[in-house]
Amino acid sequence: MYGNEEKKIDEVRQGEALLLDDAVVNSESRKLYLESYGCAMNFADSEIVASILKDKGYSTTRNVEEADVIFINTCSIRDNAEVAARNKLKQFNVLKKNNPELVIGVLGCMAERLKSKFLEEERLVDIVAGPDSYRSLPELIGQVESGQKAVNVLLSREETYAEIAPVRMQSNGITAFISIMRGCDNMCSFCVVPFTRGRERSRDPFTIVKEAQDLHQQGYKEVTLLGQNVDSYRWSANPELRGKELKEAEGDDIVNFAKLLEMVALVSPDLRVRFSTSHPKDITDDVLFMIKKYNNICNYIHLPIQSGNTRILEKMNRTYTREWYINKVNRIREIIPDCGITTDVIAGFCSETEEEHQDTVNLIKWAQFDMAYMYYYSERPGTLAEKKYEDDVPEETKKKRLQEIIEAQHNSQRESIKKCLNQTYDVLIEGVSKKSENELMGRNSQSHVVVFPRGNHKPGDYVKVKITECTRATLMGVVVE
Repeated sequence: MYGNEEKKIDEVRQGEALLLDDAVVNSESRKLYLESYGCAMNFADSEIVASILKDKGYSTTRNVEEADVIFINTCSIRDNAEVAARNKLKQFNVLKKNNPELVIGVLGCMAERLKSKFLEEERLVDIVAGPDSYRSLPELIGQVESGQKAVNVLLSREETYAEIAPVRMQSNGITAFISIMRGCDNMCSFCVVPFTRGRERSRDPFTIVKEAQDLHQQGYKEVTLLGQNVDSYRWSANPELRGKELKEAEGDDIVNFAKLLEMVALVSPDLRVRFSTSHPKDITDDVLFMIKKYNNICNYIHLPIQSGNTRILEKMNRTYTREWYINKVNRIREIIPDCGITTDVIAGFCSETEEEHQDTVNLIKWAQFDMAYMYYYSERPGTLAEKKYEDDVPEETKKKRLQEIIEAQHNSQRESIKKCLNQTYDVLIEGVSKKSENELMGRNSQSHVVVFPRGNHKPGDYVKVKITECTRATLMGVVVE
């Protein structure tokens, strides 16, 4: 997800210690060590947690051994994500032998899924807090310090953390996430998110615009609007409108995703706007034409396909067919010809045949996605698939099919990126290239990584780069006037 074209396949994103800027760290305050795993939503949530605890006198530390409180913000999308989180918690518990007052907690989707099991059976943590209970963390810490274990995994129909200003952790000062909604109403049979993050609710658009304005004033040049399904964003000032009534309501006081995109784009023409993730069934022509209308809304859409076979898509409860998805991609390219499109793919879902797998391979070859996150199916406890279907594709077959999908994607990606040769793009510089301090890297509107000679330019600048070379995942070029 989110444009990392060098992400290894089927790999858990490694936990990172997320830190406050040194300027706001008070050496006399209590110390918080926070690691996040999984999707961008988890990383955005960690910024909310840091903000809540900052107000209670906590500063973050990158040295886990000096921490008073350790939180790990977890992911439940795949089993190996949970295994990695458990291993980390075991490491942290070793520290507790020398520091009995150390408080260890697990946050996020894994906390919501396993709830009190962490406290009662595994005894790895003192605090279990779900995604909607972060405001209660100071009280939960207090319970632990008084000698109790603490848990709050209540899901909310209202919580959006709208007025909390996130602490930008490990930020490059150029790009930032803005969470616009929480939860998900799509009951994809393979997905645990509706059970760990609850029902959809959209954040007040005026608080979103205010956050974008504040970021722009601080010098940020790009924001990414985040949600499990951003295209279903829908807000009304009328608190009585919820669920189906809100989705069907019309009027000037209704803000849908297309309108929200415009509101954020109007903050400044110098502030780039991205968004993720889109569900194919919900992205509308209104959104596509809004992208086309504003130069600072990036020509980039993450559009998960999951499978290229209609029967499997139905079994996944994705609510669209192979042909419908193909038509949607064609419509995107009709309205936004140079739009970058990336996707997610699952190999070896329940009962998938070899012929159905080949439908996925062939669709990948046709689509020429700019990038894809590719995994083999991992059954998640509590999901509809776990309850209704047998996970009957052997793991060896899953891995073989995944490898064929990876090969097809890499081959088509090479062909797709060649279309960028000799083109000139506006590139937002994000930092120094990993391979050389004499080169800078940034991204174009389509989210391609672009590398070019450093010259007198610096991170945060916009430059025009003519593409002269490319690899499968990276563009190389020279700055032009």
